Formats: sequence, C-alpha cells, structure tokens
Amino acid sequence: MKVLLTSTLYPTPQSPKIVGGAEIFARRFAEGLVQRGDEVEVIRAASKPGQGPETCDGVNVHSAPVQNIYRPFTEQKNVALRSLWHAVDDWQMQAPLIAERIRAFKPDVLHSNNLSGLTTAIWRVAAQLGVPVLHTLHDYYLTCPRCSRFDKGRSCEHTCTSCAILTFHRKRATHWLSAVVGVSERVLSIHTDMGMFSETPIRTVIRNASTEPPHAPYPRPICTTEVTFGFIGRLTEEKGIENLMRALALLPRDRIRMMIAGRVSDEEQQRLRALAPDARIEFMGFVAPDDFYRQVDVVVAPSIWHDPGPLVVADAKAAGRPLLGTRFGGMPEVIEHGLTGWLTEADPQSLASSMLAVASDPHKIDEISRRLIADTNKWIFADVLSSYKNLYEQLREQRMSRMRAATTEAPRAVGKERLIPR
Repeated sequence: MKVLLTSTLYPTPQSPKIVGGAEIFARRFAEGLVQRGDEVEVIRAASKPGQGPETCDGVNVHSAPVQNIYRPFTEQKNVALRSLWHAVDDWQMQAPLIAERIRAFKPDVLHSNNLSGLTTAIWRVAAQLGVPVLHTLHDYYLTCPRCSRFDKGRSCEHTCTSCAILTFHRKRATHWLSAVVGVSERVLSIHTDMGMFSETPIRTVIRNASTEPPHAPYPRPICTTEVTFGFIGRLTEEKGIENLMRALALLPRDRIRMMIAGRVSDEEQQRLRALAPDARIEFMGFVAPDDFYRQVDVVVAPSIWHDPGPLVVADAKAAGRPLLGTRFGGMPEVIEHGLTGWLTEADPQSLASSMLAVASDPHKIDEISRRLIADTNKWIFADVLSSYKNLYEQLREQRMSRMRAATTEAPRAVGKERLIPR
C-alpha cells in the first residue's frame, strides 16, 4: 500500500516544531505504516523558504511552499492581515507539489490531517488525478479560521457570520472526499450537524490511542494525607488552565499538590501563580511523559472547548493514571465516570469540588489505577493503524472497481457507435 500523508506540521530534525497532538499523531502514524511494510510519503507546509526534502525514520518528507502572506502558527496580531490570510487560504485551487508527488509516487490514497497552509486544494488535485482522499478531523479548520470554535473565553455553539464567510469554500470542497474520520463522535457530529460530508461515502470514527505508551506503567503508593494532581499540555485558555488555577485557590493546601508540565514563560508562570498564591504548584516545564506520569496520582484535563480527541486521555490511560475531565469534546466518550476516571463541569467551583472529592478517597484512585494497568483489552496505537488500513483497503478496492468498470464500458461504447446508421 502506498500512502501520501499530509499534515500542516510534521516534526523532523530540520523542522521540529510541535503545537499539538495532530502532528505527533501524523509522525507516529507514518512511521507505524512503514514498520508494517507500507510505503509512505509526507507533505507538510514549509516552515521556511526553499525548504527541501528530508528523510526521517524511513519516511520521505516534502515541504510545500505556503502560498499566503505568512506561514501557519506564525504569531499575527493584525486583524486585517489575519482575515486576509484566511480568505486566501479558503480560495486556493492549486497544489503543485501534491500533483507532482502523486504523479511520481503513485499513491493508493491521500490521507490529509490538519490543513492550515496546505488548504483543501490538496483534496481537489488528488481527486481529479484519480486518487481517493481520506481526511481526519483533528480540529475545526473547515468551520472556523481559528480551527478551534473558541472565542472570548467560550466554546462556540454556533458558527458566526465571519467564520461562515471565511470558510465558505472549505465546506464546499468536502465533495472531493471519499472518506472522513473523526477522532471522536463529537467532532464528527459538529460537522455533520452543519450539513457537511453529505456527499462523502464513508463517515466514521477512529479514536486516538497513546502514541508513546509509558515504558512501565505502575501503581502509585496510596497516600492518605495528600493527592498529587497533574496537568500536561498547552497552557492556554481553551485548555482550562486559568479555571484550574482558580480551582486550586479554593482547595486546602495540605491535601492537594499540583504538577504542571508544559512550556510556559516566566511571566506567564507568575501570572498563573497569582491566581492561586497559596496553592502548592510545581511548574515542571517541558518534560518527557514518563517523567510526568511517574509523579502524579490523578491527571486533570479541565478543557473549556470541544477538544476533538485530546491525546492526554489516551496517554493517561496507558500510564495507568485516572483522569478527571470536563464534559467537553471527546472526553465524555472515553472516560467512564467512576470506572476509568471522573467527569465534572468546567467552572472553578465544580472543578474544585470534584478534585476534593477525588482526593478524599485515595483507595478509589488506587482501584482505578490498577484497573487501567491490568486492562488487557486496551485500545492501542496498533488498533488505530489497523482501522485506517482497513479503510485504505476499502478505498483502493472501490477505486479498482471503478477502473475495471471504465475499462469494460469503453469497448461497449465503441461497439454501439458502429451500429449507428450513417
């Protein structure tokens, strides 16, 4: 099987930038396919001018020039320029590198992930060249220029006029797709409820699994005097970090300890500490997941946006750590309240009450932790690979059937022409 994989970011030594889970998934996924004997090429958005091809862990990586006024994930505070960037992104029709690699590599399927900087033009070009296109929904690019459906401290329940205008052609472009995959039911339903993918033959869900399982998950010793909670990821508003700080301010210092892993400036660290000045908080910085999970009893994911399928849920389960999450996005689909973790409302008071209730029963924490570690029916990354491979095979077979049908129809058409009287 030959797979042409696209992703806005794809971390390599020459371009190591990581913003979220989608690019971590893309690299682990590409390498997993190669390990199974498939041929994979990757096309990402170029992070600098004239960026050439690179081979990384058996995968050939090409960088497509961004045909816009600045590159994705570049800080751009000018509202007018930002709107122009999104408008240009929405109207693009050409993807020269995609066409070039399809002709040279001859893939069986094009699998797109995040699209910023690459645009839906890659779908159009691939479909017109006869390659089936599968898209994985990791974000809300197709409905929101920010890709998050989050604005002014709240998750958007409706699409505003500006987003509708700036993504008009993105939604229309979905007719080029052969299949669409949501990493959760929630992210897929948000799109389908808006009437999207009505022409897409295959619409399904393949949930995330841990891309880097811990080397040796083990239970933490039971401590009846204090519980260590942990947060890992981007320290941004939509991830709920401010609500978490305000919740910590309401909790007893002697019962709760907080570990926070993720990149954060000294200035931002001071601002966050000021929200809970008496709480016991340790900012760990950017650390290996193993180092984080080894030191915490319970993981907290206080998101206040519809996070499509946060990898922290899968990683925490793989590490044998119960997770306290909010009822946003894909989390309620994968957290069984009281069995694999807990669910709570996202406001500081509810979050604080739930954290205190969890901390008051350390034996329950231990019970859930041991259950997660002992689970022999875990959804693992190999299952993710197999699920996508099944889809690829289905798309390839459909393509071959169409080609066979076209081949048999051609002679019949010629024969009929000969019967027409002159």
